[in-house]
Amino acid sequence: MTIEKIVLLVAGTMVLLSTILSVYHSPVWLYLTGFVGANLIFSGITGFCPMVLILRKLGLKHGPAFR
Repeated sequence: MTIEKIVLLVAGTMVLLSTILSVYHSPVWLYLTGFVGANLIFSGITGFCPMVLILRKLGLKHGPAFR
């Protein structure tokens, strides 16, 4: 699996999970949703994503996110 696909999967999972937790547990979980969204906007503008650095150090390779 490529870095791009992992980043998309993790971001989507975090948004979905925090949204579900905010409905069934506490609205405070929406801060996590906002954080993930802000990080996606930031990485889209700057091209910098902290998760990519971590995944590169783990030895994963870049590839196409979509085919």
